[in-house]
Amino acid sequence: MHVVVHDRTPEKVIIHDRRGPDKVVIHDRRGPDKVIVHDNGRPDRVDVDINVNNRGPDKEYVHDKGPDRVDVDINVNNRGPDKVFVHDKGPDRVDVDVNVNNRGKPKFENGHDNRPNRVDVDVKDRGPKNFKDKDKDKDKDKDKDKDKDKDKSKEDDKAKAEADKKEPVKDIVIDWEGLDERKARLTTHTSPAGDWVLSKDGEKLYYLTSFDKGADLWVTELRTKETRQFAKLGAESASMEMAPDGKFIFVLADGKAIKVATEDAKTEPLKVSGEMLLQGGRERRYIFDHVWRQFKQKFLFVDLQGVDWDYYRGTYEKFLPFINNNYDFSEMLSEMLGEVNASHTGAYYGDDPPGGDKTADLGLLYDFDYAGDGVKVAEVVEGGPLDKAASKIRSGHIVEKIDGVPITAVMDFYQLLNRKAGKLTLLSVYDPAGKTRWDESVKPIPRGQATELWYRRWVRLRRKEVDELSGGKIGYVHVRSMNDSSMRTVFEESLGRSVGKQALIVDTRFNGGGNIHEQLSDFLSGKKYFDIIPHGQYVGSEPYDKWAKPSIVLIGESNYSDAHLFPLAYKLKGVGKTLGMPVPGTGTFVWWEKQIDPTIVFGIPMGGWRMPDGKFGENTQLEPDIKVHNDPDVMSAGRDQQIEAAVKELLRP
Repeated sequence: MHVVVHDRTPEKVIIHDRRGPDKVVIHDRRGPDKVIVHDNGRPDRVDVDINVNNRGPDKEYVHDKGPDRVDVDINVNNRGPDKVFVHDKGPDRVDVDVNVNNRGKPKFENGHDNRPNRVDVDVKDRGPKNFKDKDKDKDKDKDKDKDKDKDKSKEDDKAKAEADKKEPVKDIVIDWEGLDERKARLTTHTSPAGDWVLSKDGEKLYYLTSFDKGADLWVTELRTKETRQFAKLGAESASMEMAPDGKFIFVLADGKAIKVATEDAKTEPLKVSGEMLLQGGRERRYIFDHVWRQFKQKFLFVDLQGVDWDYYRGTYEKFLPFINNNYDFSEMLSEMLGEVNASHTGAYYGDDPPGGDKTADLGLLYDFDYAGDGVKVAEVVEGGPLDKAASKIRSGHIVEKIDGVPITAVMDFYQLLNRKAGKLTLLSVYDPAGKTRWDESVKPIPRGQATELWYRRWVRLRRKEVDELSGGKIGYVHVRSMNDSSMRTVFEESLGRSVGKQALIVDTRFNGGGNIHEQLSDFLSGKKYFDIIPHGQYVGSEPYDKWAKPSIVLIGESNYSDAHLFPLAYKLKGVGKTLGMPVPGTGTFVWWEKQIDPTIVFGIPMGGWRMPDGKFGENTQLEPDIKVHNDPDVMSAGRDQQIEAAVKELLRP
């Protein structure tokens, strides 16, 4: 029997025959989508599937197992097959797979126009004409594979021998002469780089840097200096590593692993799953031993100030079996470290659970003498969320409700502001003077922003008091911390707001330290040596980038660390006088070390600063030139006695 399919054939052709088809002939640029042949003769069944596509496979396969069943799959496209293979294992079944592809005329008869117009499949009772014994072929294939393995092994041995004959890799030779003169800036940014890595070809520099909201991944083409942001991370803490093949950069950003492709900057979070069996008691034992050893080996004084450190180890480790949490453990470590009687040490426990309280603030000060329901406003703080033209809230008004919840005289109303930062919150307000009530919406601020409001208010009041007491002759600047931003504030305030003042009060009270004692004391030590007068007009003096007028430094009991070293350097350089209360001897630099459990941190005072008299800043109290105590009752009334004394001293003839 013949089956002939002509142009634009139907999608499916079904043929029933008692003997099976003798031939299948296709004349078409597309061919049928499917041809199924069912036969009740010998062979008992023939299934023919013909799938047509636009390329086709490279080969045709015919598999036969005998006359009981014949399955034929024929895939035809527009160019023709390369080969037809028939494999047979016996008379039970015949499987025929014919795949026709696009690479020329097939190696059988009657191929037309680079595609077959006739495929003959001849199936008889005992199997197809083209017969191959698969079992024998398999044995032959195994023998061939063994021969290939032997040949490959010989080739590998030969390649290894040739590699051994190659010259050994030469060491890199560095030309040390003039190396310090051969410097080149690699990036265009002035921001600090947290981590960096070169591409494998040395053409690109990838680095982490931060401008405003966390660190991002940047890349610079080292030859052209073209720089662009490579991947947005916004991470508070980040590090990275280049993959061995240079195709990816693995970034750890705020504890999350990210894979960044170096070709297209595609980022992909890396999923990590694992479990850890934590034995808290044994971990705390390890941390205890580590802290004890580190302190002994790194404390700034080799003799540990005469303390028997071995004795205290035994004294405190006996408590370990009875401690079951890190808070108590850090307290115990602090007690042990405190036996050395040094600053910048101790341990602390810090944990900020994601679901913890986050109390917001309205930017108001309250009258705590008021005893009725609601809270009475004492002051609307400048710059706060209610310091707006649209707000009617003033001093003396009473906030009666927050989001509809009444504030009673016995409740802590701050609970009504929990997790309200940045969210519209409804305040119900009463004006006792005008006997009026109204509702007003506000977005409370986080506690950090509120703290900033209180600090700026405190500085404004100090500056105002200095200006009033001196008649505008003396300037004021507060050094908030011994860091870069505070130093810039000092420069800006001194050479900007106070540039025309006769003298300057430099307030370091409540300063927790840092490391700018040299720069700040040098800035205040300027001595005028030139006047600048173009065309008879005085425009300034030199040095123009230092304070070259009288100054005085305010110090107090809460000065710490570099806030001790700065007034000490100020005195040793003979710049001016100090005024206030004694500063504890804490002029030491510290190494704070986070433990394997990051909720525990401890400190080792390592850097000692020795004065010309041989004494160290550590444990040497700094006495002020002018000792003045601030009375709390006077302070609460709005007067700062140390400010008053400083103004008086600077105005002295």
